[in-house]
Amino acid sequence: MLFHLLYKVLGDDIGFLRVFRYTSTRILAAAITALILSFVIGPWFIERLKSRQIGETIRTDGPETHFKKAGTPTMGGSLILFCLAVSTLLWCDLTNGFVWLALSVTVGFGAIGFADDYAKVAKKNKKGISGKLRLILEFTIAGAAMTYLFYSDLMPPDVRLHLQVPFTDFYKQGIVMPAWMYVTFGAFVVVGAANAVNLTDGLDGLAIGPSIMNAGTFLIFAYIAGVQTTLVVRGGEEVTIAEYLHVAHIIGVEELAIFAAALFGAGIGFLWYNTYPAQVFMGDVGSLGLGGAIGMLAVLTKNEIVLLIVGGLFVIETLSVVIQTGVFKYTRLRTGKGKRVFLMAPIHHHYEKKGWDEPKIIVRFWLISALLALVALGTLKFR
Repeated sequence: MLFHLLYKVLGDDIGFLRVFRYTSTRILAAAITALILSFVIGPWFIERLKSRQIGETIRTDGPETHFKKAGTPTMGGSLILFCLAVSTLLWCDLTNGFVWLALSVTVGFGAIGFADDYAKVAKKNKKGISGKLRLILEFTIAGAAMTYLFYSDLMPPDVRLHLQVPFTDFYKQGIVMPAWMYVTFGAFVVVGAANAVNLTDGLDGLAIGPSIMNAGTFLIFAYIAGVQTTLVVRGGEEVTIAEYLHVAHIIGVEELAIFAAALFGAGIGFLWYNTYPAQVFMGDVGSLGLGGAIGMLAVLTKNEIVLLIVGGLFVIETLSVVIQTGVFKYTRLRTGKGKRVFLMAPIHHHYEKKGWDEPKIIVRFWLISALLALVALGTLKFR
């Protein structure tokens, strides 16, 4: 909205406003706007949650240190999504289809999480809506978005159905899939990312920290993939930055860098209140919304496989649950008594059970996530 007003409406009359035509300017504006909104609205929002007695219900089989967190306001992810949506709508080009796809899936997944959180608050237990119903709704939203993306002309034909493999030249070694297969694959990426973030959300600030790092990484990926700036290479040939780095060049996807910046700013703003000891929890509305946003950023910038690296912490948390459940069921079937690999899954609870302090686990997991983000960015150079 502000982009259209300041540049397209007033830009011709007020020359200095033309600076808002640059994606880099609006990246900064989006991040700052989301951050300031979080700081301004946050205290009022948390008080409203307290007044309505929207508090967290703690698992009875979880770590004993969590019992003191009972009643802490939850559904704080609504604040993240609000600041993200407002900042995106203010600073993005609203004619851009990539922005609407990413924002629609993010809000849609957030709505599923909101329904799940509301059911938990109303029933005062951790069950919420059924897992099957939640997955059906998630795949419906992600599948609809992927169908539109891969059957439309939003991406060029030589990019649309290619799978980008890290450390290779996209146009020479990219894997080509049939449309129906890519639609299915893309939907799995988005749903998988959403549920991986959801599983990671178990300690104060544990999920939002890596989410901020993922947003910052995909901000760079989106900008590189879409920006039209050219470089003069050996021989005098002019190529875009994406072509120079041998990654997919997708015209228009640079607007997603603004979306990612808004996610980055909203995440930092929320971390102010969610850091240990948390004043508010994000709830499923936040974790599913964030995961949906990260998954869409990966698909729309053609970094589906790189997501396994930059989101490696989420992958580790998910694998710990899969391994724990699989081994327990298998050993119970074979011996009649299930065995566990970890003291408790997801793996951050394993370290709690071992006696690690919560802040130590959180910071060390953040450091792992930061390292993985740097490795993911390294894939841009080693091709």
